[in-house]
Amino acid sequence: MKNKILLVEDEEGLASYVAKELTFEDFDVLTAADGEAAWEIYQEEKDDLLLVLLDWMLPKMDGMQVLRRIRKHDNLPVIMMTARDYLGDKVTGLDTGADDYITKPFEIEELLARIRVIQRRTAHQSGLDQTYHLQDLTLVTKTRQVDRGGQTIQLTQREYDLLLFLLQHPGQVFTRDELLDNVWGVDFLGQQNVVDVYIGYLRNKIDVGDAPHLFHTIRGVGYSLKEEDDNDG
Repeated sequence: MKNKILLVEDEEGLASYVAKELTFEDFDVLTAADGEAAWEIYQEEKDDLLLVLLDWMLPKMDGMQVLRRIRKHDNLPVIMMTARDYLGDKVTGLDTGADDYITKPFEIEELLARIRVIQRRTAHQSGLDQTYHLQDLTLVTKTRQVDRGGQTIQLTQREYDLLLFLLQHPGQVFTRDELLDNVWGVDFLGQQNVVDVYIGYLRNKIDVGDAPHLFHTIRGVGYSLKEEDDNDG
């Protein structure tokens, strides 16, 4: 399993502390103190990286610019690591393609828990090579390509994980807690309504136009992915 992490942080003390703790946990840590250096390291090491820990406020090129560049090339997991704790900032980071968001100051145990979630997800996905279909929606795990009606749909890592899980269980109804455990992992320390947010993201990308709705809210229970049913919302 990949164990190389790119840590992008311009605060020397914090970078040194996090790198030391990650090394203690047997991760191979690469560090960058500005966005341009981070981009150069990413280009050289991307095939061997497990994930990127990315600060938002960086010299030369900020974290959002780095994230946008990464997302033009692949779905490498990225955890934003920043003091910006406004809801709007978190939404911006997630919409841009971040997989997770941790606010400074944080306990190292919380960061390690979020990294473990990504490790489990990566290990699970590496053993998959399948194609899933539901009506005119197709997901190919080998290429991570998602299409609906012949149109390719670009998803963030978390959106992809959630869609894959639901496609693996078509018609089954899941509560928010069940989706958190199976997609985010039991170590997830965020708010339960993150499930509602990501279901909304997927609906806006997949249930569009006149296409039959595949995402269904089962009132009082949770969510299901299935062919359209007039009795569900």
